[in-house]
Amino acid sequence: MASPFILASNSPRRRALLAEAGYEFEVIAPAVSEVAVAYLSLRELTTANATRKALAVSRIHLSRIVLAADTLVALQAEVIGKPRDLNHARVILRRLSGRTHRVCTGVCIVGLQTKISFAEISEVRFYKLNESAIANYFRVVNPIDKAGAYAAQGNGQSIIESVEGSFTNVIGLPMERTTEVLAQFGLQPAKASRPRLPGSWPPPARARVSIPGTKTKR
Repeated sequence: MASPFILASNSPRRRALLAEAGYEFEVIAPAVSEVAVAYLSLRELTTANATRKALAVSRIHLSRIVLAADTLVALQAEVIGKPRDLNHARVILRRLSGRTHRVCTGVCIVGLQTKISFAEISEVRFYKLNESAIANYFRVVNPIDKAGAYAAQGNGQSIIESVEGSFTNVIGLPMERTTEVLAQFGLQPAKASRPRLPGSWPPPARARVSIPGTKTKR
């Protein structure tokens, strides 16, 4: 029996978020390349890439519901992608140090006769990071396959001062809005989400909170 929907993504972070929320799904990676167009806004670009991924899988699996997403990191007007190597990752974190950047995830969900797409933006502020802090972070987290050279869920409390907006959006999928849209397709979690201890890291998937121990931002 087929799973209720297809996740068109190779991202282990998106798989973990959906599984933690209690959804059952099948993973089929889309065979499409992501576009990068300077004249599109973050919302437009991530939504376009998510739509390309969802439609690529939906065309093969016509009777299935397909969810796809695309996440970008931007500092002011500049989009920051994945680092080329460890030295480039260090350069990226130096630039993000002590500053606020935006994380935008576009999501597209396609069914037989319905397509819904949306984008979510969160603002992330980093602590001031010296070379020792960056080196210590890279000992724990491999930055190479991550936009912005960091993972919010991977020892993120050591570099992130606060998040304004959806925390799960920073990880790779805004679960608050995604859950609402999946419900419009008749999809509900098959089981209860896993409990999380108060104050644990990362914050609960459905919460919109600042980083534990820092001032709250709304």
